[in-house]
Amino acid sequence: MAIRAFSHVGVCVSDLDRSLAFYRDGLGFREAKRFDVAGEAAETLLALPDLDLRVVLLERDGVRLELLRYDVPGHRGSGEPRPMNALGISHLSLRVDDVDAAAQALERAGGRVLRATRTDGAVFVTDPDGTRIELVAGAHSGGA
Repeated sequence: MAIRAFSHVGVCVSDLDRSLAFYRDGLGFREAKRFDVAGEAAETLLALPDLDLRVVLLERDGVRLELLRYDVPGHRGSGEPRPMNALGISHLSLRVDDVDAAAQALERAGGRVLRATRTDGAVFVTDPDGTRIELVAGAHSGGA
């Protein structure tokens, strides 16, 4: 097996413009590419019939996020944050200089601060659709 490189993380969103503003303006991602997806090959790959999908690819610090807006068949879910122990990807994490200032900026950008999660050096916020984002104080020193 020859895995060449990490490609991206996909995030399903209900409103592409609102989420783009959050990830670009709030988290500092740069828009790299925008495209539409439809047709039999995409329907097979994604296991969704009659697919009509809008995609924006974002980049920051070597990480690529793919915002996915399903015009057809639409999105599923309530937009409430999933429990941290739910199987699958649980959150994104970013290092920040000031946890409270970053949380306030993300709230202004359309996110929601989960105030009950605030600790001495971290807090969770969510994007406009409930995807958890951990804000951690200080420089990266390995580990979490």
